[in-house]
Amino acid sequence: ALNTMQFRILATAAFCSSLSTTLYAETDKPLEEITVHGHYLYSDQVNALKTPTPILDVPQSLSIISADQITEQGFTSIGDIVNYTPGVSTSQGEGHRDSVVFRGVRSTADFYIDGMRDDVQYYRPLYNLEQVEIIRGPNALLFGRGGTGGILNRVTRKGMLNEQFTNYKASVNSFGSHVAEIDVNLTTGSNSAFRINAFYEGLDNHRDFFEGDNFGINPTFKVELSPATTLDLSYEYADHERFIDRGIPAGDNNRPVEALEDVVFGDPELNTTTLTAHLLRATLQHQFSDTMKANVSAFYGDYDKLYQNFYASGYDESTNIVTLDGYRDPTDRQNLILSGNLISEATTGDITHNLLVGLEYIDTSSDNLRFDTFFDTTADDNETFFANRPLGLANGTGINAAGITTSNDFSTDLNRSTKSDIEVLSFYLQDEIDLTDNFKAVVGARFDSFDIDVFNVVANERRSRTDEEISPRAGLIYKPRENVSIYAGYSESFLPRSGEQFQNINGDNDALDPNTYENIEVGIKWDLASGLSLTAAIFEIEESSPQPNDSDPATLDVIDTVTEGFEIQAVGHLTDQWTISAGYSYLDGNQINDDGSEGNRKRELPENSFSLWNNYQVNEQLGFGVGVVYQDEFFATNSGASSTTVPDYTRVDAGIYYDVSDTLRVQLNVENLTDELYFPHSHSTHQISVGAPVNARFTVSGRF
Repeated sequence: ALNTMQFRILATAAFCSSLSTTLYAETDKPLEEITVHGHYLYSDQVNALKTPTPILDVPQSLSIISADQITEQGFTSIGDIVNYTPGVSTSQGEGHRDSVVFRGVRSTADFYIDGMRDDVQYYRPLYNLEQVEIIRGPNALLFGRGGTGGILNRVTRKGMLNEQFTNYKASVNSFGSHVAEIDVNLTTGSNSAFRINAFYEGLDNHRDFFEGDNFGINPTFKVELSPATTLDLSYEYADHERFIDRGIPAGDNNRPVEALEDVVFGDPELNTTTLTAHLLRATLQHQFSDTMKANVSAFYGDYDKLYQNFYASGYDESTNIVTLDGYRDPTDRQNLILSGNLISEATTGDITHNLLVGLEYIDTSSDNLRFDTFFDTTADDNETFFANRPLGLANGTGINAAGITTSNDFSTDLNRSTKSDIEVLSFYLQDEIDLTDNFKAVVGARFDSFDIDVFNVVANERRSRTDEEISPRAGLIYKPRENVSIYAGYSESFLPRSGEQFQNINGDNDALDPNTYENIEVGIKWDLASGLSLTAAIFEIEESSPQPNDSDPATLDVIDTVTEGFEIQAVGHLTDQWTISAGYSYLDGNQINDDGSEGNRKRELPENSFSLWNNYQVNEQLGFGVGVVYQDEFFATNSGASSTTVPDYTRVDAGIYYDVSDTLRVQLNVENLTDELYFPHSHSTHQISVGAPVNARFTVSGRF
């Protein structure tokens, strides 16, 4: 008997076969001219794919969100973008970082900027972006370790030669949050340009005590050293501070306690995160000939971050008593990344090869401390309070559930102090092959040598480990017509046992091989003549994690987790006036027991998700948009049917804009138009985020 996944693969293959037969049958008839609209990641951008490959010829799912779409829908965060992207969802990120669940795999580190790793935990701004690329499925060939369910790459704005302009944007929402952005490009010579992007954001929302500031500035310089050689230089400074809100607890029914929707389980003064970052990027590109080019990139990042919070770790609904826990977590990190790519086109007989050869070197140092909360009344990290609004805790002092004054000290209980150094050396080779007019193939592999050294200050212990991994990638693309591709792809990735943030390899971790991830994907991509692009894919990701056997620690069990799914996406024009961006995903993921049976369902894995944004241009000046986001219920932990369940929700958004002139636009976006109480994501059982009620954002943007 076929299992569910096998049935879906066969059904998709049958659909693709039927479609290809239909398309070939049409070749006997006169064909209309087809214009393939700009579905390319252009070669003048340092992007995640590293080669200027048409999206139709990429054997895996991906989405591109342009700067215009970000403005049109009023997005202000990575989380906003993810909400409207199939196959991915947001996690809470403990209230201090971007956290994306890529096809059932939670990640706080699989982020890139101009194709370079950007793995520190923080909220990434959107002010200086050309586009955001979200690529699904493990693929270590291009990205190295991690990327276990997918990656998110931000493509930044660069200087533009022979152009002078100033773009601006300012907005304010009904909570009081406000943003101002400016983008200035100046010609500094016949072959050079200077560009500067900057923004300031004053944070506010629907939750008590929430506030903060976000500031960024990004000057860049482009110089054409010769007709064949271009140099881009960039410096970015980020300064961010915000209140930490980790949501509300679950009750006896294993669902969020809606009666507590307005209670903040934290300290108004001490729940905070701060970040100061200095980011330097340089890219040198050279065109040797019409068939060969190269680029060399360097990235240095210096991050100084503090994360400090209280949160609910337990709740007794019968007494309305909540248990608070917390910690203070400062991190100091420096990343140095050097990479080089050679891209060459060659022909052997009737076969064309597009070769990518690359090298990457990463040197990272990270100092991390963690102090647990320490209450003087319990001499422990836990204390109980009545779940009232406000909670009654300020500056670390409050009245506990027993009516006794209690005080916390964030400098007493040192939980962790580690100094980590990693060096990674990688070599990769990929060949995109035009086998015939209708068949293309992608084959390649990457070798990574990952060396980590960790000094555990608390244990006065130093541990090190070296992992050497080869990660293959293969794909076959069949194109019955120029604007249609049917593909099958296979890819792998791995994650060292030091985890995403490589804080430690204590316990048995220094003796265990990395977790490995395998992805099989079958799909179709179709660019219609009207300007609408359709994509669909079915996939399976298998994670294998070596673990010591409970009965015999000298032997290992390999624990598997399997995620299966289907996603479909439509982006582009339905008519000259009507454009859409729609996506649906189905995800099913379970741990596999020792006997081969299915175990608990994976956490943060909504079975069904759907999003749709419609934009209609009434006339040259007036346009409006309406959108909907639906997310199915999901478990907050991996503990199965008895786990806390975060309920499903449907949110309706809308926007309207009016071009006062060619250089001035006014815009109004409304989120959660029906004012639904919803819970978009969680971190654990008693940390469930409360979605924002109906709110409006007014924006003025223009150019001069």
